[in-house]
Amino acid sequence: MNIGELTRPFRITAGRKFRLSDHRPDARAGLDIGKTEAKALIAAGTDRLAALQNLLYADGRWALLLIFQGMDASGKDGAIRHVMAGLNPLGCQAYAFKAPSEEERAHDFLWRHACRLPERGRIGIWNRSAYEEVLVVRVHPELLDSQHLPERLLTEHVWRERLEDIAAFERHLARSGTVILKFFLHISREEQKRRFMERLERPHKHWKFDRADIEERAHWDRYMKAYEAAIRATAAPHAPWFVLPGDRKWFSRAVILAAVVGALESLDLSFPEVSEEKLRDIEAARTRLEAEDGEASAA
Repeated sequence: MNIGELTRPFRITAGRKFRLSDHRPDARAGLDIGKTEAKALIAAGTDRLAALQNLLYADGRWALLLIFQGMDASGKDGAIRHVMAGLNPLGCQAYAFKAPSEEERAHDFLWRHACRLPERGRIGIWNRSAYEEVLVVRVHPELLDSQHLPERLLTEHVWRERLEDIAAFERHLARSGTVILKFFLHISREEQKRRFMERLERPHKHWKFDRADIEERAHWDRYMKAYEAAIRATAAPHAPWFVLPGDRKWFSRAVILAAVVGALESLDLSFPEVSEEKLRDIEAARTRLEAEDGEASAA
C-alpha cells in the first residue's frame, strides 16, 4: 500500500462541504489493513522519517509543523510518542500548549504560538494549538473575559474572525516555507468513557486523571460543532486536516506517519553542494589523517 492510498481518505483540503458526521471514529475508509500490517508500516516508516529528518536539517530551507488536536484521551500523546520515536530530538521542537499565562493573555491569541514555531530545518510538534481559542474558548466564552479585549471587539463574529486569523496565519507560514499538517484524532464519546474508566481502574494511570476532563463530557456536542466549524474554515491544500479514527490508535498512527513521510518526500530536499574550496580541504584532511597512520606504523 502506498502513502497516497493510506492518507487520501482522511485528508481534508477544502472544508466548505466538510461534515464531521461523515467521518466515523472507528472507520478505516475501506482500507484493508490490520494491526500487524499497520505496525510493519510504522516500523518501516520510522526509519524513512529519520532519514528525511536528517535531509530536512541539511537542506535548511523548509520547516515542518505538526499540529495535534482532539478531545481528552483521544491519543495525542501516544501518537506523538510512537510516530516520532525515531527522530533526533535535536531536530525537533515539541510543545504542549496549556492554559495561557498572564503574560500570554496580555498579547493577541496567536502570539504565544508564533513564538514556538520551528526553525528552518526543524520539525515542530504541537500538542494542542491556537485552535483551542476556537474550541475550548468557544465552548466556554466566559474565558474571553480574562483576555482583556476591548468590549467593542467582542461581537457575534468573534469566532469567524478568529478562524480567519488562523487561516491567514497558516497561509503566511506556508508562503514562508513552513509545511503544515493538522491531525484531528476523532474519538467517540463511548471510547473516551472506556479510556477514562481504564485510567480510574489502573493505579499507574491515576496521574492522568483530571476531574475537568469528566466535566467537559457534558459539552460534547458543542465541541463537535466547534471542531467541524474549525476544519471547515481552515482546511486548505497548504494546511490540510487529517480527520483520523481516534477509536483505532494503531490505524491513526500509521496514517500520521504516512502523511509526514509523504509531505517531506514531496519537497525538493537535497544535501548542500560542497564548494571547490571545501573539497580541497577534505582532500587535505584525508592526506593528513593517512599520514598519521604511516607515522604510527613507523613508530
